[in-house]
Amino acid sequence: MTDRLERSILIVPASNWSMIQKAAAAPADAVCIDLEDAVAPAEKEAARGNVARAFRELDFGRKLRIFRMNGLDTSFAYRDLIEVVEEAGDRVDLVVVPKVGTASDIHFVATLLGQIEAAMGITRPIGIEALIETAAGCVNIREIAAASPRLEALIYGAGDYAASVRMPMASIGEPDEHDALYPGHRWHHIMHAIVTAARAFDKRAIDSPFAGIRNPEGFRKACAIGRAMGFDGKWCIHPGQIAPVNETFVPPPAELAWAQRVLAACAEAGAAGHGAISLDGRMIDIASIRLSRTIVERARLAGLVTD
Repeated sequence: MTDRLERSILIVPASNWSMIQKAAAAPADAVCIDLEDAVAPAEKEAARGNVARAFRELDFGRKLRIFRMNGLDTSFAYRDLIEVVEEAGDRVDLVVVPKVGTASDIHFVATLLGQIEAAMGITRPIGIEALIETAAGCVNIREIAAASPRLEALIYGAGDYAASVRMPMASIGEPDEHDALYPGHRWHHIMHAIVTAARAFDKRAIDSPFAGIRNPEGFRKACAIGRAMGFDGKWCIHPGQIAPVNETFVPPPAELAWAQRVLAACAEAGAAGHGAISLDGRMIDIASIRLSRTIVERARLAGLVTD
């Protein structure tokens, strides 16, 4: 998997050129131009042109350039890939595939991308991100995660998942009376399944969007929960959500400092020929060393560590 920084992903409708222009200048790690849910059926064909035009003409800086295609159960999907990738495939980093239910969904998209790239002389392979938002996707998540070297991330799609498993949800990402009633975290199973499968197959794990754009406290709590569960980042549906995501999905200063001290103690012990390592009166085991390496590497990816 290509190691990319993907904390904040700002999603914008492909049918709204003005919003796409603003998104290109936003401080997100990635911009995802949406051809699926955010675009009415009558506008989908014209919206493809906006996606290709955006990637050809706009300056996205260092942001990842992503588009979400339509579902493979629609008549729009194959044309989404062909038209956008033929016109601007050398500028596309990733394609989001919605409602992935089986590994064959990823196989299809990977095969078609490979054919288009070969035909157009595109030498940099386009990556895939899979939206896990159905009961089938949850059940088949291990096979999906292992489906293709192109697959880079698994994304949690809370709204469609709730509909798929018939769990009531008043607002995507926001706790409601059903969450208050349930003795635990109602969405723990699907969220932990995504993170576990992602880590098992060296993929990123991206948390679902949060619909309450006027609920900043709730959003920050949702970000903190996502990070606590091991996610790398979160979809944003409003530019105002970007900063809290970028601040949350990096190691906090105290955690980073601890990890650096652990690695320094490990290096000193190794240089002295000592097998046992202790820090602040506590033994440091292999798991702590691995965790520390992960923390420091994530901080380095975010520019918090430069050495």
